Amino acid sequence: MDQLWIQRQIDLEARPRGFHLVTSEVVSAVPELASIAVGVMLVFIQHTSASLTLNENASPDVRRDFAAWFDRAVPDGAPYFSHTLEGPDDMPAHIKSALTGSSLTLPVRDGRPALGTWQGIYLCEHRDGGGRRRLVVTAFGERA
Repeated sequence: MDQLWIQRQIDLEARPRGFHLVTSEVVSAVPELASIAVGVMLVFIQHTSASLTLNENASPDVRRDFAAWFDRAVPDGAPYFSHTLEGPDDMPAHIKSALTGSSLTLPVRDGRPALGTWQGIYLCEHRDGGGRRRLVVTAFGERA
């Protein structure tokens, strides 16, 4: 068995608050994935006010509904937040990030993430001006 380890840093352009499909950006930034027949891929975001999730990749309504629910569940500027030095959206962004998580572990098969038909990787941007976001992608497995 010939094993392969890959690690890449990916810088995503700044996006507005919301849920953004980034599957193709992640996969295209790691062309060595094509060399893995079977393995595992870890996608990690190096931020505490943005997060990652795996969910439905077809309907834009899903992305809008996610945003609407999160903004109602954890409102900006709530009077009970103490951490407000960075603005009214900062503490809510940390909470939203904790709810969705900082990493995804995905199977790799035949050189690609083995996602279901309707699954995609989302960047969850929880701030109005979050800026560029950095991901670290680590993949390992048996060479094709």
